[in-house]
Amino acid sequence: MTILLSVTGFDPTRWLAAMKAAGGDEEIVLEPQAAGDPAIRYAVVWKQPPGLLATLPNLEAIFSLGAGVDHILADKALPDVPIARIVADDLTGRMSEYVVWRVLDHFRRGRAYRQQQAQRIWHERLQPAARDVTVGIMGFGALGQDAAEKLKVLGFKLAGWSRSERQTPGVETFAGQEGLQPFLATTDILVVLLPLTPETRGIIDGKLLSGLKRQTPLGGPVLINAGRGALQDEAAILDALDREVLMEASLDVFTVEPLPAASPLWGHPRIFVTPHAAALSDPDSLAPVVVEQIAAHKRGEPLKHLVDPGAGY
Repeated sequence: MTILLSVTGFDPTRWLAAMKAAGGDEEIVLEPQAAGDPAIRYAVVWKQPPGLLATLPNLEAIFSLGAGVDHILADKALPDVPIARIVADDLTGRMSEYVVWRVLDHFRRGRAYRQQQAQRIWHERLQPAARDVTVGIMGFGALGQDAAEKLKVLGFKLAGWSRSERQTPGVETFAGQEGLQPFLATTDILVVLLPLTPETRGIIDGKLLSGLKRQTPLGGPVLINAGRGALQDEAAILDALDREVLMEASLDVFTVEPLPAASPLWGHPRIFVTPHAAALSDPDSLAPVVVEQIAAHKRGEPLKHLVDPGAGY
């Protein structure tokens, strides 16, 4: 039995070494030995070549090398086998670190104080209390709920929006299209952790940004997107900033990556840019999760964190 590790866009060497170190007696290959390789039973992938997985007659399951699966579902010739996401404490913790960092930086006037430092200005700015600021999280799955727990410890009010209803103690939750506008109207700092699906593509547009609370303790609403670049209309974000519909934004993901040097997002004074670095996938932490899933499946146990291809996550 063979495991296929199919990766494009980066060197898979560390993943290969980490999966081998995690145990198991399966052979791991970076490409099929031949067309229609019958030995391959599992595929661990990141942006696999389109059509490749459909050529494997004995494939039993596909695993994503990341929290998202849109890179897999973009393949229009996927075989009808289960797809599993990675859900691991390391990945979740890294995303929560990013969210807390960016929320606190906006909340504690990071941009203004950096500007003051550059101009050697000594001026203490008014600072609201965390209890008076609502952080709204769009995408209230494992990542969103963990980020909410971390922010709750700091005293922020929390709101969560998801496709279906989720009840979480200490968080005001909203669901579905009917819950979106009430969610936005209560939000001072909007954190987007949504998966990319046909329904969420381009969701961060002018209409959504205009629905955010206008009068906030910070002087205006803030956007933080650490989900997927295709969730956002970048022209609409720039327009919202220029019209002061938005006060500030932190963007970790973009419609084109790497972000082109000519993009106006780089130089906008009220945008903080990071290079899709919110939650890096660490092979040494995540490979054992995948290897154990495969071992459990071989023992006849059900796979965890399965994807609904119809829903897109």
